[in-house]
Amino acid sequence: MTQSRTHTCSDLRLADAGKTVTLVGWLETMREVGNNFAFVVLRDFYGTTQLVIENEELFKQFKALNKESTISVTGTVRERDSKNPKQATGDIEVVPQTMEVLGKCRYNELPFEINRSTEADESLRLKYRYLDLRNPAVKQNIILRSQVIAALRAAMMDHGFMEITTPILTASSPEGARDYLVPARKHPGKFYALPQAPQQFKQLLMTAGFDRYFQIAPCFRDEDARGDRSPGEFYQLDMEMAFADQEDVFTVLEDVLPPIFAKYGTYNVASQPPFRRIGFAEAMETYGSDKPDLRIDLTVTDATDLLSGIGFGPFENNTVKAIVATDFAGTRKQIDALCAEVEVQSGEKAYWFRYDENGEIVGGIAKFIQPIKEQVVTALNLPNNSFVGLTAGKKLTAQKTAGVLRNKLGAFCPNHMDKERYEFCWIVDFPMYEIGEESGKLEFCHNPFSMPNGGLEVLLQAERGELDPLTINAYQYDLVCNGVELSSGAVRNHDPEIMVKAFEMVGLGEEDVRAKFPAMYNAFCYGAPPHAGIAPGVDRMVMLLSGAETIREIIPFPMNKNAQDLMMDAPGIVEQKQLDELNIAIVKAEE
Repeated sequence: MTQSRTHTCSDLRLADAGKTVTLVGWLETMREVGNNFAFVVLRDFYGTTQLVIENEELFKQFKALNKESTISVTGTVRERDSKNPKQATGDIEVVPQTMEVLGKCRYNELPFEINRSTEADESLRLKYRYLDLRNPAVKQNIILRSQVIAALRAAMMDHGFMEITTPILTASSPEGARDYLVPARKHPGKFYALPQAPQQFKQLLMTAGFDRYFQIAPCFRDEDARGDRSPGEFYQLDMEMAFADQEDVFTVLEDVLPPIFAKYGTYNVASQPPFRRIGFAEAMETYGSDKPDLRIDLTVTDATDLLSGIGFGPFENNTVKAIVATDFAGTRKQIDALCAEVEVQSGEKAYWFRYDENGEIVGGIAKFIQPIKEQVVTALNLPNNSFVGLTAGKKLTAQKTAGVLRNKLGAFCPNHMDKERYEFCWIVDFPMYEIGEESGKLEFCHNPFSMPNGGLEVLLQAERGELDPLTINAYQYDLVCNGVELSSGAVRNHDPEIMVKAFEMVGLGEEDVRAKFPAMYNAFCYGAPPHAGIAPGVDRMVMLLSGAETIREIIPFPMNKNAQDLMMDAPGIVEQKQLDELNIAIVKAEE
């Protein structure tokens, strides 16, 4: 080992006793046990080693140091009298003869205890992230991230994919999330944009004749944060295949991901290929979500015909959904808390009743259920001691609220959720179009560049009025793991004629397509191969593998929920000279 040391702080063992060694690292703790005698823990990237100070001069030197100072010590390895089996170097200790201060910590008080940094306020952790990362538990998430990315890269190359980097400065996209804009100094009034994804570039690579492309791609979207989404930037395993269809993409990822999850995952049980395929309509009807957590064995039942006429206002003229949890042990207080969480997350109320151990309908809306008790027990196949959660509203609202209720019930009921496993599935057959909530007009449901299932013919049928455009599905698919959407992908619409017709359905003509997507449209006119791809999120993948509760735990230098870098104080104010060079004027917002 070089770098001014002979060994790291995790290297030394009993076999090294008697050797003279040099170690470097951070002074983690110093415990005085007598005059001129102390135990010191030295920590580096690799681990910790105990030092024993028995020399008066060295004792004074160590005592003068603050914790977290960086030092170099040279001394002799010896066997410990009191061994520590929990420490890799717990059989030995080092008795220093010399100590050199390499970097003095000038503060007596730290913002938080390094080994307990995860207990500190998150804002403090982000401001002092370089200290937070000294915590071995926090550092391990970043090590895991590096290992997973290396494994993904190796696996993709083993499958014949070529790594190609695509531009960071590009054109603003008129579709999707908000862009991060970059003013062009040489072109006053014009802007670059940071890519929301390499979508167009990777499709152009297929058109250029590259057969299998991938990259660990940085993506930039001006979005609000969530537990599984970092604001600003994120990384994805971006891939595309020429002359490929949906099953080709599935085959690659089902071969690449399971070994990585098996090797690096917190849990040792994971779905094996082929992953389950679930249609979008089935997912919404059965699980109330297009990203179902299949670790939960609860399903959603339609109870509209059964309950819409019982005289309970919220059920009248609405879709009603039911979820039955057997062997339910929750108290009234816990049920109320669970329903409150559902309302906070979904914006809609959840209702309930119980079929108790004596075969009685009790609690919640029991008085409305009592008159049709026998029909309800039979229709919902209720065993004694069952909890029935209910949601109501327009069909999609009732489904989505039921999906939230299902997740909350699963987390609450250990008999209905096997948490310690990875359950993958593909969600397929997404609708091509939807009616926009604000516009009230036909809009693309997801990716406008997806190939419609049925090609040009179904679009022509819809144009002639022979087919409801809302019934057209696209070759779009999502990869879901444990209720987290890892990725969206699609078979691309590579035919200019089909592309134009697809956009005409939402009121945009060929000239609009040319203007909005000039490079891709023109490239496809030169003969494009059928192609398909996907882009699993690296950050979300590592979050699942580590068992972290938020995505910020697995990002080296994350922003906070307000898209601020507290450590670097970004975004920040720039000098007027810089604004002048870019022909930018700051206009004060109206009160």
